[in-house]
Amino acid sequence: MGSEQADPLDLVDWGVSSRALPGQDQSGDTHLVQSNPTGTLLAVVDGLGHGDEAAAAARLAVTTLGRHGQEPLTSLLHLCHEQLKSTRGVVMSLARFSAQQSTMTWLGVGNVDGVLLRANQKVRLPRVALVMRGGVVGYKLPPLRESVLPVAEGDTLIFWTDGVRPHFIEAVMLGNPPRQMAERILDVYGKETDDALVLVARYLGGPPDDQSPA
Repeated sequence: MGSEQADPLDLVDWGVSSRALPGQDQSGDTHLVQSNPTGTLLAVVDGLGHGDEAAAAARLAVTTLGRHGQEPLTSLLHLCHEQLKSTRGVVMSLARFSAQQSTMTWLGVGNVDGVLLRANQKVRLPRVALVMRGGVVGYKLPPLRESVLPVAEGDTLIFWTDGVRPHFIEAVMLGNPPRQMAERILDVYGKETDDALVLVARYLGGPPDDQSPA
C-alpha cells in the first residue's frame, strides 16, 4: 500500500509504502508526517513482534507523537516511552525539517534505519546514515542525543523498518517521485517474513549557507 500527501505547510514531498506480514490483518509498522508553520515532523514506528499487539503499540506511539508534535525529538521519545510502558513497546526513528534553519534533526531508538541522500553528489558527504541507539521505547530507553544536519533542496530522507533489506541504497533513483521510490523499494527489497514499511521524504526548501561542494 502506498500513499502520499501535499500540504501548503509541508517542507517535504513524501510518499510511503507498507504491508503486513503475510497472514496478518494488521501491520505493526506505521508512520506519521505532520507539518506546522515551523517545520515538518516525520516518524516511522515498528511495534515489537507482529499482529494486533504490535499494531496497537505502534498506533499509540503515533497518537502520542501527533498530540505533541512540536516538542523536541528527545521529549517526544520520552513521552512515547511513558505512554507505551503497558504495551510490548516499539522501536522508532524521528526527523524534523526546520523551515527557518534549513536543517534536519533526527534521532532513532532500535532498528528503524535511516539515510539522508544529498541531491548534490559533489558535497563532502553525499550520504549520511542515521546513528541508531539500542533500546525499546516503552521498555528501556538509551541515552538520547539528536543529530542536526544542514539540508538543501532535493535532499532525500529514507526511513525503513527491518522488514526491508537495505541493499536498495546503492540502486535508488533520486530523480523519481518519493511515492514511486517507496513503492519500488518495498516491492523489490521487502521481506516476506516481517511487516515492512518505507517512508521517503524530499526536502523542498532552499540551500543552507554551509552546504558547499567538497
